[in-house]
Amino acid sequence: MVIAIIGTGNVGGALAQRFIEAGHTVLMGSRFPLSEKSVQLATKIGEDRFTTVASAVQQAEVIVLATPAAKAIEVAQELGDTRGKVIIDTMNIVRGAGPVGFTNTAEAVLAHTASRDVVKCFNTTGAENMLNPRYGEEAADMFVAGDSARGKAVATQLAREIGFGACYDLGGNDRFGLLEQLALSWITLAIFQSQGRGMAFKLLKR
Repeated sequence: MVIAIIGTGNVGGALAQRFIEAGHTVLMGSRFPLSEKSVQLATKIGEDRFTTVASAVQQAEVIVLATPAAKAIEVAQELGDTRGKVIIDTMNIVRGAGPVGFTNTAEAVLAHTASRDVVKCFNTTGAENMLNPRYGEEAADMFVAGDSARGKAVATQLAREIGFGACYDLGGNDRFGLLEQLALSWITLAIFQSQGRGMAFKLLKR
C-alpha cells in the first residue's frame, strides 16, 4: 500500500517506521516538509519520503492522521480530494483540546472530507508501543471503530503487520468516542498516574 501519514510527531514517526518495515510505501505529508522538527525522523526513514500534504494524499491509497486533535478540522480541509481513500484517525481529544463543535476527532474529519471510509485506530496507546508492541511472549492489542468495513479491514491488516496481537472491532461511527475514552484510560494510567509509558492493553480470555 501507499500510505500518507499527516503529522511527523511521535505517533506519525513510529507508524511510519513500522509501516516501512512491513513493506509499505510511506509518504510524510506536512505543511513544512523537512522542518527542524522532522529532521531526526528523516535521518531514519529518508528525506525523499517528505512532501506536502496535498502531494502525499494525491499519491496515497491510505491516509493516517497523526496531528494534534485541535487541528482535526483544519487538517481534514487540507487533504484535498479523498474520494476512494481510507482515512485512519489516530487523534484524541485530551483536556478539552479538540475540534470546536465535536466530541471526537473522527466525526470532525468525516464532516470536512469527501471520503466515507474513515475509521479510528492506533489511538489507544503510546508511540513506544507502536514501535514495539511485544511484552515478553505476548503482544499488546489494538482497537478500531467506524462504519467503513473497508477502512477497518485496512487498519486491522496494518495493526497485525506491525506486531499487535489482535485488532478488535468495537463497532461503527457511534463508537468513535468509546475509543477516545479507552485512549484516555491509557493516558491516565501511563502519564497522569505515573505508571509509565511501557504499558499496554491486552484482552485476556478463558
